[in-house]
Amino acid sequence: MSLGFTIKEKGSLDLLSLGALVHRLDPGIIPFRKATNFAVHVSGGEFNVAANLSDCFGLKTGIASAMVSYPIGDLISERVRGMGVKPLYKRFAHDGTRGPNMATVYSDQGFGVRAPIVFYNRSNEAAAQLKPGDFDWKAIFGEGVRWFHSGGIFASLSETTSELVIEAMQAARAAGVVTSFDLNYREKLWKTQGGIERAHKVMSAIVENVDVLIGNEEDLQKGLGFAGPEVAANAKTASSKLDTGAFLDMIEQVVERFPKTRIVATTLREVHNTNHHSWSAVAWVNGKAVYAPTAELKVLDRVGGGDGFASGFIYGLLNGQTPEEAIRLGWAHGALMTTFPGDTTMATLDQVTAFAAGGSARIQR
Repeated sequence: MSLGFTIKEKGSLDLLSLGALVHRLDPGIIPFRKATNFAVHVSGGEFNVAANLSDCFGLKTGIASAMVSYPIGDLISERVRGMGVKPLYKRFAHDGTRGPNMATVYSDQGFGVRAPIVFYNRSNEAAAQLKPGDFDWKAIFGEGVRWFHSGGIFASLSETTSELVIEAMQAARAAGVVTSFDLNYREKLWKTQGGIERAHKVMSAIVENVDVLIGNEEDLQKGLGFAGPEVAANAKTASSKLDTGAFLDMIEQVVERFPKTRIVATTLREVHNTNHHSWSAVAWVNGKAVYAPTAELKVLDRVGGGDGFASGFIYGLLNGQTPEEAIRLGWAHGALMTTFPGDTTMATLDQVTAFAAGGSARIQR
């Protein structure tokens, strides 16, 4: 089956991501107002994909980002190296008091009927200061990159970060590099950058140069302004989140407006409570819909599941597997991601392929 674009067979990097690096403080199931200690997870929606592809799937990946020369930057740099991701940094000096800073994300895990809560401190964030011209894309892509990835979280940080994503997408396409973009619409982030109207304008300009688009019907509506069914916040009044109809019905609008986009993929998640989710995925691949199975998940930490899906799906396509095989790999890896603390993978390729093939949780001796 034709994907509608060609993936280079070889490259110095299998995938390069552009995005912000952050550190997440995680008090586990304890709410922040009662927390006394935290785990520290290095993260970033765009970085997570590169880290997962390197650590679990064994691919050569890189991250283009901002890095501040101070202890928090050192902590984050160590974890980037630990996940086997090649850094391409624009460096900033810290003034010892106000920054610029590496952003902090606060996210407890919730439990049962109590949902996780996420909030941010992105004040004077170095990554938000990145701008066109900070990276020599012609030289970077000229060294050989097979796939370029970015996302809506990074695009939302400032006017210049959205311009940088557009610059990078155009350069990647000119170099024959496959491009992907995760809409990852976050209302809290866009609120400070002009709200939903600006999100529509910015993300539409980006998606004009995107081969593979990742996002559900809510992302498509809120991030790009497509018409679709009302997104209900109350699960009792919403239709099943596992229903693929609403998503696939919107694809005709997507490909009409963005004819360069040949794949649109999303996870499907029905949240019964914080620790019990029904999990599936669907993709439209150059005119054909492909589906993942549905699994009932016992969730430890839901953060990073979508990035886990994206990385497994991209791995399958980079590895020359069929779209049907690729979506199962993404679905399986995303499911496994919810069983680990933190934002990046702890899974092995054997675990992913076994689960994708219908494996179980029976003890391995």
